Amino acid sequence: MDAQVFWDVIGNYNRQTWIIQIALLIFLFIAVALSYTKKIKWAAKFSLGIINLFIGIGFFAWYGTEPIQKFFAFPLYIICGVLFLYESLHNKDDILKTPTAFQMFLLVLYLAYPFVSILLGNSFPQMVTYIMPCPVISISITVYAGYKRKNKLLLALLTIWDFIFLSFPTPPKAGKCQTKDVSCFPFRGAILRFFKNAEYN
Repeated sequence: MDAQVFWDVIGNYNRQTWIIQIALLIFLFIAVALSYTKKIKWAAKFSLGIINLFIGIGFFAWYGTEPIQKFFAFPLYIICGVLFLYESLHNKDDILKTPTAFQMFLLVLYLAYPFVSILLGNSFPQMVTYIMPCPVISISITVYAGYKRKNKLLLALLTIWDFIFLSFPTPPKAGKCQTKDVSCFPFRGAILRFFKNAEYN
């Protein structure tokens, strides 16, 4: 993908949706907190479903310009969103366990996304924010790893994005390294941990 096209998509998306992104981020934090405290066990999965659907529609379908965005990423996020919503209903009593030290590390990495993007020389609107494809798939992996029951198809789709798409280099901006080049790899460890002590649908 051409570098300027890549950053134009990000810039247009951030410029037009920053208020929605803030609302979704607050929704995500509240939902995850409710699930970690066992008050609403399914809330985290429900919020991830909504946010993945938003990325599929709002980022890729609406602002995307390249075939890989329209015909690969768009349906991928839509399916992930639907599966998260399905899981929030089908396994609504599944408990989100207290995060391990490794999962806490991954959560910190998620929170660091925009700050690393700024340190690498980017600025709003052409920068990585929390409600964007790579950060969303990262928080999805981290949170979903805390549930005991796993959906095989959802697991496979999350794995596809992380192992295939994140392996492609980000088009450079002014010759600088980009955020996902230095921050996506630890999330692969979370994917591998999906297989440990998990029950599958």
